[in-house]
Amino acid sequence: METIRLEFQPNIKEKILELLSSFSSDELKIVQEDETFTEIKRELDASLEKIHNGTAKLYSFEELDEILEKTISEYES
Repeated sequence: METIRLEFQPNIKEKILELLSSFSSDELKIVQEDETFTEIKRELDASLEKIHNGTAKLYSFEELDEILEKTISEYES
């Protein structure tokens, strides 16, 4: 199966659902997006924009390793 995402005005929702209900459950499954999906998508879009415009804070593997070691050592005490 393939998945597509539709955005539509609320006033046509019933028409769309009426059309889609003409298909069998083997042919079509309606999947509702939840608020979690929308929030995560918003965060990822913002992160991607920062990468594209050069304002994202990026770390090398070595820098990340140093940060993690420091954090772990703080909790080991």
